[in-house]
Amino acid sequence: MKKRALNFWEIWNMSFGFLGIQFGFALQGGFMSRIFQTLGADKEAIPLLWIAAPLTGLLIQPIIGYMSDRTWSPRWGRRKPYFLIGAVLSSIALLIVPHSPVLWVAAGFLWILDASINVSMEPFRALVADKLPDSQRSYGFVVQTLIIGIGTWVASNLPWMVSQLGVSDAAPMGVVPMSVKVAFGIGAVVFLVSILYTVFTTSEYPPEDMEAFEQEKAKKNSFISDITNNIGNMPTTMKKLGLIQFFSWFAFFTMWSLANPALTEHIYHTPAPIEAAYDLSIPAQAEAFDVVNTAFQKSSNLVGSSMGIYGLSSMVFALVLAFYTSKKRINRKYVHMGSLFLGGLGFLSMYFIPAPEFLKYSFILVGIAWGSILSMPYAMLSSAVDPKKMGVIMGIFNMFIVIPQIIAAIGGINFVSSLLGEETINAMLVAGLSLIIAGFCNLLITDKNAISYQPELENV
Repeated sequence: MKKRALNFWEIWNMSFGFLGIQFGFALQGGFMSRIFQTLGADKEAIPLLWIAAPLTGLLIQPIIGYMSDRTWSPRWGRRKPYFLIGAVLSSIALLIVPHSPVLWVAAGFLWILDASINVSMEPFRALVADKLPDSQRSYGFVVQTLIIGIGTWVASNLPWMVSQLGVSDAAPMGVVPMSVKVAFGIGAVVFLVSILYTVFTTSEYPPEDMEAFEQEKAKKNSFISDITNNIGNMPTTMKKLGLIQFFSWFAFFTMWSLANPALTEHIYHTPAPIEAAYDLSIPAQAEAFDVVNTAFQKSSNLVGSSMGIYGLSSMVFALVLAFYTSKKRINRKYVHMGSLFLGGLGFLSMYFIPAPEFLKYSFILVGIAWGSILSMPYAMLSSAVDPKKMGVIMGIFNMFIVIPQIIAAIGGINFVSSLLGEETINAMLVAGLSLIIAGFCNLLITDKNAISYQPELENV
């Protein structure tokens, strides 16, 4: 079936739900480690507490992709039911997680939050490939990345913004500050509203052959065999992209889990207070704890704001690409390789910058890599696989996102960074080196259709 080219606002409408999804991910990525530290977690334990996120992705994404491939409703479409279910669950989790009374509750709600976000996210990736002709794939994923960048920047700055409005950063030992609770509440509302906007403004194409679709849907007990068959017959280009994704997402998981302790210590010199070092029954020590804890919470706000800059720079990068790809073809391989190199330099520079005001330049470079990671691999993949299996393929492809995060969480980050020394900031050096390796892996991509849109291969 020949798909019509969509205008900018049609692509914007179908991608707008990603604003809410990214609010969820940015709040999770920027502030869950802070919540864990506030509730008493040791720095060394933080990556393991994050294991819920990649594990749920490993389980949820292929299942949701497979189910959405086999779903069709004349009223709700194929992917939209999953957007909506995930949005409701994610919004509930965002409201509850900063109110966690103890560490294990926060870790459990991270699991629920990430699973719910994944229910919404993966069908969004497939929707771009469903709706757009191959000539617009790069453009579509870039517009999606533009919206993700907006969401990352705004959500990462929310605790700082509400703090500036007078909401307190101070809190008793083991209690998350009100500024963080309000930020997560705002995120819950934005998540739900943005998903509803896409659901009610975007239509979906029905299956090309409805009879064949119904026959395929009627098959019983084929989920496991279908998944394993698709994994076993994975296209070569998908495997090579998987290697790039492995090192890319190892780097970003390192940032999400350890940037807050690393940067509050190394850049702001305000580490999280250790509860055992204070006897709160002694007024002077209780006052000293409040001073140190408030300084940590305020510097955590600033770290979150700095991390938001990578969302802003990814947005600008995506905007430039959107204008360019709407008119001309790009070499996706070299764009992605150069972007990853720049992101790697951004992470490495965090070790050497002399003052907090230079941190924004590091995150500008990281944002260029992030903008490319969210668009170029998916554009290359969608041009190299069977469009009828786009949902399940996108879900399987995300194994290359979650497996490196699992490896990082169960000790990979701590082991590799310990080779460089005991300082937490060494984790950012590991992230930088990992992105540079990912950049070089792009040289493995040789499929011309994946590298750049080939007009002669467009469906007719």
